[in-house]
Amino acid sequence: MQPAQQQKAWRAGRFWWDWPRPNGVIAQPLRAIIFDLDAIADVECAGHLPAFNAAFAALGLELEWTVARYRKLLALPDERRRVAAELRKHGLGAESDVLTELMVDDVCAVKDKILDETILDAEIVPRADLIDLIAAAFGAGIGIGIVSSGRHAWVEPLVRQLVGEGIVSTVVTSAAVPGASESDAYGEALADLGATPQDSLVFVGSQARQRKATGAGLATVLIDGDDTVGAPLRLTECQRVHDKWQETPRPSAA
Repeated sequence: MQPAQQQKAWRAGRFWWDWPRPNGVIAQPLRAIIFDLDAIADVECAGHLPAFNAAFAALGLELEWTVARYRKLLALPDERRRVAAELRKHGLGAESDVLTELMVDDVCAVKDKILDETILDAEIVPRADLIDLIAAAFGAGIGIGIVSSGRHAWVEPLVRQLVGEGIVSTVVTSAAVPGASESDAYGEALADLGATPQDSLVFVGSQARQRKATGAGLATVLIDGDDTVGAPLRLTECQRVHDKWQETPRPSAA
């Protein structure tokens, strides 16, 4: 679709997956749906944010992130860069980059410890529409996977807490494998589910993760903030989104 067509479609309340399917295209049934943990619930602001603020206080740093400030910092690709940016903004960074990195190490280490201890008691509420979709997909025999950049020790029990027992077939955390990327995590989830990018769909919780998933050749749906309006929340809609993705020409890697 050309940019001008996209703009008209958005103004009309339509999305790229609403356009007619070319004649002769055969749909491939969905075999797997993978969800970023952050798509299912706002783990960043409900879990990571209070853990960071507690870490700042524990280390005697006069910092406290608001939700609005933290959401802005999420534009940076990783938490170390977010912490370093905040230290420098408030003049708390050391003159030496090496010393600043050591301060960042301390903050992130304390935050991780606090998060491990508090995450399951945090006020993390799943997005009800997505939980309903997961239940419907499970009932239809579609494999369900969860991908997260968090630590497996708390991600897996949090998934059970949010989704329920016996629903999710695989939970893959990129943090569990040193050097692994989120794209690798999607590949591992597909392998566990016995699926391929051609018969799968991914729900992501940020534009950065959307780029990772699309880079792995996966059809994606972005859940932005708490709003699921316009997202495909029925299996028939998910299948349609997947089909349109497969039909859309994409630049070759050459």
